[in-house]
Amino acid sequence: MERVSADQPVSIPLIPFSAKDRPSTDIINTCVHCGLCLSSCPTYRETGLEMSSPRGRIYLMKAVDEGRIGLESEVFQEQMSQCLNCRACEAVCPSGVQYGAILEASRAQIEQARAAGKIPARPGVPSEVPDNPALPPRPLWQRALRGAVFGGLFKHMGLFRAFTGSMVLYQKSGAQWIARKSGILKLLGLAETETMLPALSGKMIAPRGQIFPAEGQRRYSVALVTGCIMSTAFAEVHEATIRVLQKNGVEVILPPGQGCCGALHTHGGDLDGGRELARINIAAFEGLGVDAIIINAAGCGGTLKEYGHLLHDDPAWHERAVAFSKKVRDIHEFLAGIELNRAALGRLEISVTYQEPCHLAHAQRISAQPRALLKAIPGLELREMHESALCCGSAGIYNVTQPEMAARLGARKVTNALATGAAVIATGNPGCALQLAGELRRRGKDVQVRYIVELLDESYRRGPAPAA
Repeated sequence: MERVSADQPVSIPLIPFSAKDRPSTDIINTCVHCGLCLSSCPTYRETGLEMSSPRGRIYLMKAVDEGRIGLESEVFQEQMSQCLNCRACEAVCPSGVQYGAILEASRAQIEQARAAGKIPARPGVPSEVPDNPALPPRPLWQRALRGAVFGGLFKHMGLFRAFTGSMVLYQKSGAQWIARKSGILKLLGLAETETMLPALSGKMIAPRGQIFPAEGQRRYSVALVTGCIMSTAFAEVHEATIRVLQKNGVEVILPPGQGCCGALHTHGGDLDGGRELARINIAAFEGLGVDAIIINAAGCGGTLKEYGHLLHDDPAWHERAVAFSKKVRDIHEFLAGIELNRAALGRLEISVTYQEPCHLAHAQRISAQPRALLKAIPGLELREMHESALCCGSAGIYNVTQPEMAARLGARKVTNALATGAAVIATGNPGCALQLAGELRRRGKDVQVRYIVELLDESYRRGPAPAA
């Protein structure tokens, strides 16, 4: 091979997509750059920048795919991180671009390149040229945080529940008050993040095979996905879900051995971690003979319904994943699809506005059903808000990784909600609930954030008004 002289310019190859979890060229090329997605994109709406739109981001993916830029491109990395993965673009795309799939794969490519250390020199590159360096590794604190979150807390539910218990102690012991008053949270850069911590009751639901019988004649049998944050910080929502299902003649099973759905892993570029959790859940729910697998968290539901895609390259698990996903039903989807027990509903004289979780409205295309359930509650007044389906800025851990954009979107959503004058903001996803509640606390507003299923449960618990 010809040697390279010291004064001869050397072209270092760009960092390409690797073969593993490569974004699909076919999906990338499905985009015809029509621009119909622009008005639905939260980050484009906020910035007005083409590169902050789905069309712009797909253009960047195409540039890497064709070798015109590499993974080291700061613009590429910035835009893959800035995207909320809210999937609003998918809902309006006339070409049916599966944007979420190529975004998650692009993020996985970045994480693989960071972990690779070096990419071997490719054919045609002189041997004297150093191996093409991969992306610099994340700072130590980021690697430690990702390891604790992706490799620890959200993979091992016992550890997650122990961590939640420590947060309960933090709140109830007075340590939270001291931390907030002393300024240490601000010093550590955690002040804004800590405000999103919900008031924890200490109640937790650990699935051990419990069976909750239907009230009256059993019409259906379902298995409930308890998950991670829903089984701890939002355990009361699970209890409400079970009671509402029982009121509708549904037997509810809590299968043991299940865990986190893997949404944070897949959205964060750790596809292997997501696959590991998917296999755990598929195995836990197989063979139960239930009519449906119920999920009451929109982000989790979007991931559970896409296990088939996540495991499409795994011949031992792909068919099992598809069978699992076919049974998954969001709680609103399920209740709206059966004959709801309206006779047992009591009056709730409240005004409510509905904030649509992205992965319910866009990824799962479930929009009318939650509204139908709210309208079924006697006395409840539903007041539609402006931009109800625009992302609130939560998006998993987005409000940690992109706090400025998350805050802008959270403020926008709460402003729209408050404009309705409603006493309650209803939602169906834990991240949305935390984001909205945090912004309301910052503004000193006493508007409640509640799950739709909690409102249904309250209505059932009040019972029908006696006949005149």
